[in-house]
Amino acid sequence: MQQSSLQLIGRAVLLTNLVLAAIWILRRFLPALAWAGVLAFATWPVREWLIRKHIRPSITAILLALFIALLIVGPLILMAVQLAREARVVVETVRELGEAGLGTPDWVPQIPIPVIGIYLAAWWRDHLADPEAAKELLGQAESLDIIHWTRSLGSEAVGRSVTLAFTILTLFFAYRDGPMLAKQSRIVADRLFGPSAERLGEEAIVAIRATVNGLVLVGLAEGAVLGAAYVVAGVSHPVLFGFATGLLATVPFGAPLVFVIACFTLIAQSRMTAAILLFFFASAVVFVADHFIRPGLIGASTRLPFLWILLGIFGGLETFGLIGLFIGPAIMAAVLAIWREGAKPQARP
Repeated sequence: MQQSSLQLIGRAVLLTNLVLAAIWILRRFLPALAWAGVLAFATWPVREWLIRKHIRPSITAILLALFIALLIVGPLILMAVQLAREARVVVETVRELGEAGLGTPDWVPQIPIPVIGIYLAAWWRDHLADPEAAKELLGQAESLDIIHWTRSLGSEAVGRSVTLAFTILTLFFAYRDGPMLAKQSRIVADRLFGPSAERLGEEAIVAIRATVNGLVLVGLAEGAVLGAAYVVAGVSHPVLFGFATGLLATVPFGAPLVFVIACFTLIAQSRMTAAILLFFFASAVVFVADHFIRPGLIGASTRLPFLWILLGIFGGLETFGLIGLFIGPAIMAAVLAIWREGAKPQARP
């Protein structure tokens, strides 16, 4: 008996050390593995539908992996091309600023906020309208080591690209070998944690799928509504702004970044009223979507209370980064399932 207990302890220690060593080895690739898992769980019904159409698992895995890659990379390429085109305008503006200065626009003194308009007009006249002051300002900007910042941004982009490549590769194997992995996972979980492990896993998967659907669907809806608002307000490139809004609306506080830029473009065109109306309308849309529609859509599938959804989304984002948007609600769903299981009254003998 004592020897058997020592063997169990030895196996547990060995298993723990092996798991920790594996996590340490894969630490650079854990974000890619996590993203692949989230995407696989969210799109698994599509995979099952293709299998029912008698498409081979390997072909299904290739098609879905390529589709996900195109869905992620395509919008980023379109935005990069558009930004590259707009960068030429920025370069020309900077060159003119250093040579002749930049005159104070008519809308600056007309800012309806007391004192702000007058102060901003005076600052603009002293630092941007005068060519010598503009050159000095540009020199100060260069002293901030913008070239180093640009190189760091390029290195970060390369790192993100590598993560994306491993995500797509992992996603292919998840689609191809998913049923076998799911079967093995159920057997191991049942041996380690008992019959309740499968139910907890199902709760987590439902939470991930509902979170992905809630974030994506609500984000697309925000992009469509605010895209129409951009057209009405007269924003330049409203389709591009609407597309960027829908893309960034999947992340909390992502949509405001886009519509604030759109408001500034209206201000630069001396259209203060349109900018103010657009700002308040877009703020109301984003507030309702992020605090009511999105949690309600997620909660309808996961049976999570409103507060737990908000805590899972924002707490997961704070703790794990962007992937935490999906991991957070999954953890909350598993914890709540354990709580409900423990709170059930025991049957009397």
